[in-house]
Amino acid sequence: MKSNNILFTIMGIITFLCSIFGCQAQNTKGHSLSVDEFEKQIADTSVVRLDVRTLEEYAEGHIAKAINIDVLESDFESKAVSLLPKEKTIAVYCRSGKRSKKAVDILAKHDYTIIELSTGYNGWVTAGKEVTNK
Repeated sequence: MKSNNILFTIMGIITFLCSIFGCQAQNTKGHSLSVDEFEKQIADTSVVRLDVRTLEEYAEGHIAKAINIDVLESDFESKAVSLLPKEKTIAVYCRSGKRSKKAVDILAKHDYTIIELSTGYNGWVTAGKEVTNK
């Protein structure tokens, strides 16, 4: 009877610890931000702005000073790792927020600090934020 209580206590502690560390691991992937929060973060000139849409989408308009690496291309990971500085925060966005999550997953494997625009470029434009095609 006593051994069952000890076993249940140990299992409870293990479950508790797994849930704590599991949540922390999720948070290291990146933070999804609203348009206004994202705008505040990228005002810091040390933050690298990364547009992960296609080249055609990027050419039609993008957030100023963003570099473009298409997350759907097979060489996205190698390009990103070779071009993006690890010591800087990477601010990722796509059209609607779906592809950027894929980019966050890939970059997180390489220990980047990442923020992501939750509503994507569409949300940025809808909010009346500044864009460029240069």
